[in-house]
Amino acid sequence: MVTSEAAMSSDVDTALSDLQTHLNLIFARTRTLWKESAARIDPELQVGGYKLLTFIERADQANAHELAERFEMDKSVISRQVRMLEELGLIESRPDERDGRLRVLTATPAAHAALAQLRRDHATRLRTVVAGLTQDEITAASKVFRLLSEV
Repeated sequence: MVTSEAAMSSDVDTALSDLQTHLNLIFARTRTLWKESAARIDPELQVGGYKLLTFIERADQANAHELAERFEMDKSVISRQVRMLEELGLIESRPDERDGRLRVLTATPAAHAALAQLRRDHATRLRTVVAGLTQDEITAASKVFRLLSEV
């Protein structure tokens, strides 16, 4: 005979398995979305460069050391991506006023405009997807994602 506690545990396990399956699908979709977003900004922009660009733009500025640490990438990879972003006119580089050995990276006005348009498009897509949910359901989903992001 199955106890009610065991049945609840089994239900929770099933629900967690379903959550994990959907998270994997979200991760796969996110990788596709990054690739599509990078191509919309410039066909030559790689996903790694796109991630760096979005970070630089949101942070207002960064340096290669911060990027390597934040994204756990080799400095040579960061250097190549930064060079590509500069060549595409998406970031500018200037000497750091406090430490002349470092370069401060900032997004160009063209990058700001392109990323703002992408964010608007992504927000529209998200609104369409969650249109059938209540505000409480959206808030609950947001809470789950916040908790998962803190793991």
